[in-house]
Amino acid sequence: MDQTAAVWLVLLAAVLAANLPYFSNRVLLVGPRRSPKAVGWRLLELVLLALLTLGLGFLLESKLGQRQPQGWEFYAAGFCLFVTLGFPGFVWCYLRRHRHEP
Repeated sequence: MDQTAAVWLVLLAAVLAANLPYFSNRVLLVGPRRSPKAVGWRLLELVLLALLTLGLGFLLESKLGQRQPQGWEFYAAGFCLFVTLGFPGFVWCYLRRHRHEP
């Protein structure tokens, strides 16, 4: 896998992972179904999926060459980007009008 494909793979995984907590009503994506699921569970899932995406990025970076050390700024910017990528799921879950079923 070349570097460009690895970057696109991590970005695609980040978009999917950032939106996944908002589209699933299961606790930690595999547990019991909660309707509605508490915001705390969604935040915990968001953090865990961000860490998994970061791990995927580190794995691909080490496969392509030497891993570069990063400071706290990298992690802060990465988490902000991850939260921003999850905005469509947030809108779908909390801001759209729900149709009430009779």
